[in-house]
Amino acid sequence: MAEKDSPVEELLTAQRPPSLLHAVICFAGVFLLISLGLFVYAASIHALIFLALIWVSMQARWLGYSFIDIRHMMDDGITKALPAIYIFLLIGMVIASFMQSGTIASLLYYGIYLLSPSIFLATGLILCSFMSVATGTSWGTVGTVGVVLMGIGDAIGIPLPLVAGMIVSGATFGDKLSPISDTTNLAAMSAGTNLYRHIGSMLYTTIPTFLIVLGIFIFWGMQYGDNALPRDHIDGIRVALADAYQLNLWITLLPLLLMFGLSIKRYAAEVSMTGSIALAMLIAIVYQGKDSVDVINALWLNSAGTTGIGSIDALLGRGGVYSMAWTLLLSIMALALGGILHHAGFLRVLLVHIIARIRRISTLIATTIASGLIGNMAMGEAYISIILNCQLFKSAYQERGLDKAVLSRSVEEGSTLTTGLIPWTTAGTFYAATLGVPTLDYAPYALLNLLNPLVSIGMTLLGIGLLQSKTSTK
Repeated sequence: MAEKDSPVEELLTAQRPPSLLHAVICFAGVFLLISLGLFVYAASIHALIFLALIWVSMQARWLGYSFIDIRHMMDDGITKALPAIYIFLLIGMVIASFMQSGTIASLLYYGIYLLSPSIFLATGLILCSFMSVATGTSWGTVGTVGVVLMGIGDAIGIPLPLVAGMIVSGATFGDKLSPISDTTNLAAMSAGTNLYRHIGSMLYTTIPTFLIVLGIFIFWGMQYGDNALPRDHIDGIRVALADAYQLNLWITLLPLLLMFGLSIKRYAAEVSMTGSIALAMLIAIVYQGKDSVDVINALWLNSAGTTGIGSIDALLGRGGVYSMAWTLLLSIMALALGGILHHAGFLRVLLVHIIARIRRISTLIATTIASGLIGNMAMGEAYISIILNCQLFKSAYQERGLDKAVLSRSVEEGSTLTTGLIPWTTAGTFYAATLGVPTLDYAPYALLNLLNPLVSIGMTLLGIGLLQSKTSTK
């Protein structure tokens, strides 16, 4: 039976842990179901996760767990991610309320005029990075600045998967490095290191990666230098926006500034988002002159814009709780699946056997990063993966005299960075739903997420950034 690291473990009755072979068979079944279903048969991801749930439940039943045990495991997997689920619902309302208040329309109005195609990707990366560092939330960044950049990118003719990949790269940069990010704090706490020691350790690998990614986006942006919209087209979009909304930045940007300010003051994400929703609704009713019932209903499901330009109206009609239903349901099912894989011991057994065979420091760090990816794929959520991998790898890093900040850095590079690249994780489904681009379409362009783990492994091979524990005698 798995080590008791959660109250739910006290409720489970089985005592027989899975063997390594059984764990491999269990994971192989899950990966085959999902990969074949998605890439060969183009089946619904929700249906595939449901079939994977049945398969994993059967494996847990084989170990002697009862139906009630399995349900406890599923419940705990979902319960641990409830904060993320709450933010799912709030982000849908943030987007809808910002659309109603004219916040997004104002940013489009000025952004489409100021951002030329040649610098759009690089500027967008910097904007998203700054926003996510300041607010500590990649989801808030994607749901606000990201939505605006998608609209501008579409208007100036840059492929949307490329734009989405740039947004995810910038948003993840801050989610990884911000001192007010939940994953940054969680990784430091789980590894037992100081928060700023953890951030300092990550700078070794993240800053070089960011500069590489920025250079690539500058180069790619130059390929679209000739994509500038004709001036009459730009003027047409701006006139249509000005006819549909009052676009005084001093008023329409207040909800975004409020969320930004509350986040900097370290208010909970739920509080900062709720405050910005309330202010945006007030602006929509009082300043934009919208019907109060329509504004309230938009929080459930927004209605299309009224500019008369189809693509702009579709963008301005996004948001609302209902718009997040596809994402939310998939996340809940994936979290339930992860709860079984974790509590029945399948993931732990697999990783413990791998760790026991590690001899070199470079292999240890590469394995930690790969373990984060596997944990995300198995459990659908970075939070659980961060906690579990810090627990599993802590002694291995201590034995080699490595600072705990190296562990926390490696865990973040495997968990925080890769979660947005997997279609069924909470981050992957959220980004896809919010940006309107499937996860597997934008993933090749989420360069920071892809390159940072590789840069980290490469630097380890060169002996760079391997901080030694202050208590180490080696």
